Amino acid sequence: MIAVPKLWYAGSFMNRLYYGDNLTVLRGTVNDESVDLVYLDPPFNSQANYNVLFRSTAGEKSRAQIEAFDDTWHWGDEAELAFDGVMTGQNSDAAEMLRAMRAFLKENDMMAYLSMMAVRILELRRVLKATGSIYLHCDSTASHYLKILMDAIFGPERFQTEIVWKRTSSHGNVSIGYGEVMDTILYYSKGDKPTWNQIYVPYTQKHIDTKFTYKDADGRVFTTSDMRNPGVRPNLTYEYKGYQPHPNGWAISREKMEKYDQEGRLWFPPDKSGRIRLKRYLDEQPGQKIQNLWDDISPLNSQAQERLGYPTQKPQALLERILAASSNEGDLVLDPFCGCGTTIHAAQKLKREWIGIDITHLAISLIEKRLKDAFPGIEFEVHGTPKDLEGARDLAERDKYQFQWWAVSLVNAVPFAGKKKGADSGIDGLIYFKPEGKTTEKAIVSVKGGENVNVAMVRDLAHVVDREKAKIGVFITLADSTGPMRTEAVKTGYYETIYGKYPKIQILTIRELFEGKQPNIPLVDSSAFKKAPKEKQGDQDALKF
Repeated sequence: MIAVPKLWYAGSFMNRLYYGDNLTVLRGTVNDESVDLVYLDPPFNSQANYNVLFRSTAGEKSRAQIEAFDDTWHWGDEAELAFDGVMTGQNSDAAEMLRAMRAFLKENDMMAYLSMMAVRILELRRVLKATGSIYLHCDSTASHYLKILMDAIFGPERFQTEIVWKRTSSHGNVSIGYGEVMDTILYYSKGDKPTWNQIYVPYTQKHIDTKFTYKDADGRVFTTSDMRNPGVRPNLTYEYKGYQPHPNGWAISREKMEKYDQEGRLWFPPDKSGRIRLKRYLDEQPGQKIQNLWDDISPLNSQAQERLGYPTQKPQALLERILAASSNEGDLVLDPFCGCGTTIHAAQKLKREWIGIDITHLAISLIEKRLKDAFPGIEFEVHGTPKDLEGARDLAERDKYQFQWWAVSLVNAVPFAGKKKGADSGIDGLIYFKPEGKTTEKAIVSVKGGENVNVAMVRDLAHVVDREKAKIGVFITLADSTGPMRTEAVKTGYYETIYGKYPKIQILTIRELFEGKQPNIPLVDSSAFKKAPKEKQGDQDALKF
């Protein structure tokens, strides 16, 4: 167990979130041997497209679904570049292993995945301290290949254990074969003396009932343990109160034996031919030492309070256990595939410093909101997201979908659709609001990242608002709006409520959003975003694992 921290943040290090390719971020910003613990939960190459499902208070659940990431890898220029990076690196064992894998697997999707992972794991080893540890979360799709890679990169002698986490109780969607109910977590250390804090889990009732079968006169329950010495110790061979030792001798000195006797911690068998045993009281035991089969941490069900809607979200208890075992307060924790930020949340809660990296603006915006909800007043830095118009233009040119997700987050809208949405629906985000405090209405958000915006685009948004039976349309543009565009917006009229009139079409530039301007919408309903529970300081004495 570990004490709950009294302060959420302390020290000069500013916790950091990075948007971008984790390989680029690692190489450009994370120093050698600066990290105490790495946890990564990369895409598993499971050939699945994952979506983030936001709650819609207007009954549009299926349409408020956007693609978060495509968990599929293909051999191409990027994979070839990653492979070459390993071949030309300084770790010859990793290079030889990856070359052998390529000879066996050829240039397929799995090989692409392994090449992309290998070059990143090499960087993660570089940033780890000598006392650091790495936990790689994977499944049966690639765990056997990843373990071979980890052996080559860290050395087989640095393999600590393979943790099996039972992530679900059953899996009934297979017609032939066994249901997949477990994940694998590969635990390696950088050096031979990694940070380690022994974790205990509570005894099961069955264990208590079968092992703790004795009771003192005062009602204290106990079990007994053998007191023989594991080796032959003539100096510890003595008779005590008529009881003879094992031929090896006692495990303790006569003085210690007398001390235990005075404290009532010795169990004397009724027959002198038996041997004295040591009492172990149930109320003094920390529990059972943690093993590598974890079936006591339940997956997140649909009603879990901490569920944020991210498809691969892991239980916070899982990360708290890993962080408690392999790091200390003030240590630096890194998650290079941080998703919706469970590792970051756990690190903040357990008073660790942290770095999180993700390649989607959607994930970064989710983590920002999660941290601010859970830890009011928290301070951290966000890198890689646009801070000015130049940065916004750069993002729009590099990836229009990431630009759209980022722009939508500026007005606290729910992202809509994704990279494979097909024909452009004219909807990039949705804002739900309750103009009269009861019925939920919606505003359509449309984002344009190009330099050429015109009246026709404003007119198109007005048509989308009517088609979707929305009340307001918000047009976000990177370029400055023109006079004719603003005139066209005014011509669409107003949405009238008991609180007054609101422009039906509202144009906001990225420049204005940077300056703090927001859409003029009455009583915005923020419940479309799942809110992370607030972490209360000192609301419990200890965290148990």
